Amino acid sequence: MALQPIKYSRRRDLPLKQIMALYRANGWSAADKPRQLKRGLRNSDELVTAWDGRRLVGLGNAITDGSLVVYYPHLLVHPEYQARGIGRRILEQLLLKYAEVHQQILVAEPQAARFYRRLGFKRAGKALALEIFQGHEHLRKTKAKRKAVRPGVPS
Repeated sequence: MALQPIKYSRRRDLPLKQIMALYRANGWSAADKPRQLKRGLRNSDELVTAWDGRRLVGLGNAITDGSLVVYYPHLLVHPEYQARGIGRRILEQLLLKYAEVHQQILVAEPQAARFYRRLGFKRAGKALALEIFQGHEHLRKTKAKRKAVRPGVPS
């Protein structure tokens, strides 16, 4: 745990083991695709990482056309380091870099929406997030949540 101040970096030569540990600790399915994940992070337009010594404890990235749209696909902090302002600091650095971009977009799980609202994000009107997802992880979670919310209703 953090005995020294967390350091933030824009380095891209992240050790694969560190990336995998962070994604697995958060239960992200991208951990099942290590080569694609590492390549995707390296090819991001911007990547901000958080380090406790030599341990990767958080990261956030951005993909953009540089003028009209920036998308923030990943923001995650190791569970042992959450609620310490690390995610906020990472996202603030990304927001500062892209402050002049017309539209800044992210997709948030319901439990994270409050965090993003505090940083200025709001629901995009009546817009819905749509995706083509190579896997079934999200579908299982959605069906499970539906059953928990509406017991007895077939899904």
